[in-house]
Amino acid sequence: MGFFLPPRGAGHPVQISQNQSWDIAHSLPTNDRIVCTTSTTPTGGAQNLQLKHAITARTPFGADAPDERLRRAFDDLQHASDEVEIDTDSLPPTTVDVEPRVLGCTLDELFGEHLDYLNHEACYVVDASFEVTAYRTHWLGLQYDCDTVTDDPTVGHGALRTVRWYDGEPVGDGYAQGQFAALKAVVGDMVDRGVFDREEAVQYMLGNLQEWTGHHQSLLVHTSPE
Repeated sequence: MGFFLPPRGAGHPVQISQNQSWDIAHSLPTNDRIVCTTSTTPTGGAQNLQLKHAITARTPFGADAPDERLRRAFDDLQHASDEVEIDTDSLPPTTVDVEPRVLGCTLDELFGEHLDYLNHEACYVVDASFEVTAYRTHWLGLQYDCDTVTDDPTVGHGALRTVRWYDGEPVGDGYAQGQFAALKAVVGDMVDRGVFDREEAVQYMLGNLQEWTGHHQSLLVHTSPE
């Protein structure tokens, strides 16, 4: 799992996490620099967007229970500059990897240069008060949906969309994922038939995502130049 912490006034930290069954992106609050870490865990945070409830001020790394050692590690990350060393061997298991991989990254750089929209199924942005916003990722690549596209980028080429919540559960999340998968299958066929070129295909998919995004939801887009 990877994890980003923002500088003071720079916005939200974001974290990318990798699991056995799914990959996720996730953010945590800090008053210093943005930090990125990665990890592999046997449990996932993308399924049912469960990390939305696991990341709290008492459990900033999504651990099963509060732990003072993890809190101290989080405090160290808040004041990290160019390098930080954390003795992870002395820490209990967490969903979010504590050890950083990248320091000093903005959210825009994260979404455009680090977030893998194919392999990261969800993204969590956490503000300074630990209010968690969960996003689903939508990769705009078509290489698995048509024969004529073979090299679409996966990093920095997709959209992030929030989901509706009711009584602590995501509403229509599975339907929305299936809806986008069906859209890509149709668009891929249109590309193979010559109806769309690659740029037109991306714009068509983004138009549909915008139409499907409700008034109380958000849609963030990052695309790579052809």
